[in-house]
Amino acid sequence: MSADLLAALRAAVGPAQVLTHDAPGADLSAWEQDWRKRAHGRALAVVRPGSTAEVAAVVRACAATGTAIVPQGGNTGLVVGSVPDDTGTQVLLSLSRLNAVRALDAANLTLTVEAGCVLQNLQDIAEKAGFLFPLSLAAEGSCTIGGNLATNAGGTQVLRYGNARDLCLGLEVVTAQGEVWHGLTGLRKDNTGYDLRDLFIGSEGTLGIITAATLKLYPLPAAQLTAWAAVPTLDAAVALLGLAHQHLGAGLTGFEVMGQFALGLVARHMPQLRVPLWQDSPYCVLLENSDSESEEHARGQFERLLETAFEQGWVSDAVVAESLAQAHGLWHIRESIPLAQAEEGLNIKHDISIPVSSIPAFCAETDALLQREIPGVRLVNFGHLGDGNLHYNVQAPAGADAKKFLNGQETRVNTLVFDAVARYHGSISAEHGVGSLKADHLPHYKDPVALGLMRAIKQALDPQHLMNPGRVLSP
Repeated sequence: MSADLLAALRAAVGPAQVLTHDAPGADLSAWEQDWRKRAHGRALAVVRPGSTAEVAAVVRACAATGTAIVPQGGNTGLVVGSVPDDTGTQVLLSLSRLNAVRALDAANLTLTVEAGCVLQNLQDIAEKAGFLFPLSLAAEGSCTIGGNLATNAGGTQVLRYGNARDLCLGLEVVTAQGEVWHGLTGLRKDNTGYDLRDLFIGSEGTLGIITAATLKLYPLPAAQLTAWAAVPTLDAAVALLGLAHQHLGAGLTGFEVMGQFALGLVARHMPQLRVPLWQDSPYCVLLENSDSESEEHARGQFERLLETAFEQGWVSDAVVAESLAQAHGLWHIRESIPLAQAEEGLNIKHDISIPVSSIPAFCAETDALLQREIPGVRLVNFGHLGDGNLHYNVQAPAGADAKKFLNGQETRVNTLVFDAVARYHGSISAEHGVGSLKADHLPHYKDPVALGLMRAIKQALDPQHLMNPGRVLSP
């Protein structure tokens, strides 16, 4: 059966685009290992179609033989959702060759692209045309838009523009049966039944394969300013957020919080970045103001905001970037926290969301709980405070064996953190997705009626359960 399938796959996409382990000098590790190197599988083959028609042909061939398919974009995910298992029976379907820009409609403010387009390239294409595509992630130089949509990626500008779901108007999808849904509408209003677009976005490749998307564009701002502020408490950070909403309105496009230990890791492992204000403050906040009038207007808004915040005691010190280079430098510090944490050693990652008003109480309670249960544990807390999303990560005690800590404590730490998230009516996955890492946790924290509906949808659209099995919904 495998030989027949491989022959069919080679006929569908060309022999050079079907990679197998038995080829001379074959090395499939780039597709078979996840970004965090937590999982390493073995694919029957890595298949690289070059068009939607070829994707459909691959899916039909796999469906005919009952072969599972694992779709993969840039392979930058953090929840082990896009690598094969170790059975050697799954087909890894890479979308990297589907990277064409199909259309830019300036009057309709839309960009239609294929799933394998790298996010940063889309940002650049939009900017050269005088527009903004606001999805922005630390992995934007290598992640692809198909994966961004499949996981409903978030990033640093969700506060103003929403998640990937909010930036997409239409999709082209290959179904589990190998049919093509042509849904690349640029319409902002289409009230003709179920919204299939929203069904496939965030489904992590478990219902079908996104091959192209029509995305929203926005006018480029006249000015974009960045400020870095030291705050004495998380309560003060939340108060500053409310004040920023009042002063900046829709101009507030970024509001990030970073704990002292998280910034200390950047200072230790990347001293060339020169982290400001972190040593004397428990938290720092990074704010972005995108103004439609002028830099002068934006700077005046920032000055009035920070003056009021100083008077209220919500900010102890602050700097406003004087140039685009300085702004990029401040953002680079924020985006370097995960890399600095990796330099410190293996860690337990959490991507959680909590109502913004509850974040200070959640952190106080959960910090104390973890430090009581695991003495010496170090908390790397940072993230998108503006939309309630924290990367609440747990590092081994200083001097401890990080690998041993991860293997021995991950289940316990996850339970403590996820139970606390549930008490505060939050979510155990805010923007990274469920993948396989959280699939077994979902039944404990997701409404059972919702889970039942999700399983019914999966059964209806993928009755053979061949699309990215074991992801999102546990077997």
